[in-house]
Formats: sequence, structure tokens, C-alpha cells
Amino acid sequence: MKKVTTLIIAFVVSFSFTSCQEQTLQDYLVASQEKQGFVTFDVPGGIFQMESDEMSEASRNTLKTIKKINVVGLLTKDSNAAAVTTEKEQLDKIFQKPEYKRLMRFTEKNIKMNLFYTGDQDAIDEVILYGYSAEVGVGIARVLGEDMSISDIMAVMKDVKLDPSKLNLNQLSAIFSAK
Repeated sequence: MKKVTTLIIAFVVSFSFTSCQEQTLQDYLVASQEKQGFVTFDVPGGIFQMESDEMSEASRNTLKTIKKINVVGLLTKDSNAAAVTTEKEQLDKIFQKPEYKRLMRFTEKNIKMNLFYTGDQDAIDEVILYGYSAEVGVGIARVLGEDMSISDIMAVMKDVKLDPSKLNLNQLSAIFSAK
């Protein structure tokens, strides 16, 4: 009888610890795929393997470190303001965790954005852009990679010059055909 009581107490204690765990960003992304009104999609890293004479070898190597990008958003027009506020509060709570280091904060066209990363400065695991606007909605874009470097990513952004007339949208068709 004593063993049964001890076993029950151990089960209750372990259950209470696991049920109190806070939501992770990965949990949030997975749950958002099932929620009504959310726009979610993943972009495979292979789509960034651009061939261009104008791109440096260092930039091509940096792009190879990107594994995939997850995008999740809830637009205000597709939902009510209370739902957007609730999602913002959940994300604010997630990004208060110490593993998310803020790189910068800025506002663009009345959208408040934060750029976070996880990992070390020279070996970044993920870069997260988190934005919110009461008029537009709430969303995140998470870039997953392997040993990414902020300085290398910033160099790629300067190195890549997008010309809309030369943009090949056929590469993106695979993303939308899976949906």
C-alpha cells in the first residue's frame, strides 16, 4: 500500500511540473497551423541557393546555412482585435524568456517590430522577426539555420539586390502547391 501511495504522489508531482511548462515558440507555431484565420507557411532553405555573378562567395556560403523559414501571421482584417491582442500577449510572453536575445527594435509604417536570435552571436540557431500593429495584425518570421552569423546575414542583405523584373516566381510555386 505504501508503494502505491508513493507511486501516486510521484505521478501527481511529475504531472504538475510538466503541465506548468510554458509555451515555446515551436509550440506556438504548431498550434497556429490549426487556428482559424492564421496564415502559415514554411519556405525550404534550398530556395535561397541563388546563382548570381553579382553575389559574393561569402554570401552564397551564408545562404547555405539557412535551413528553412517559418512564417505565421494573424491579420486584423481576418480576425477581431481581441484575437490579435491575445496572440500578441502570448508571443510577448514567449519572447521574455532568456534564450531570446533582442538584436534590435524598430517601427516601420506603424508596425512595431523586434528582431531576436537564439544561440551565440557567431553561431546563431534562429533569427526571429516579430511584428505587431493593431491595424495590420501580428506575425513572426523565423529563420532556422546552422551556425549563422549576424554580420554575415547583414552582408548578404547588402549583397543581394532584388530586381522585380528578374525575379523568378516559379521557385515559389512549390511552396503554395503543397497547401
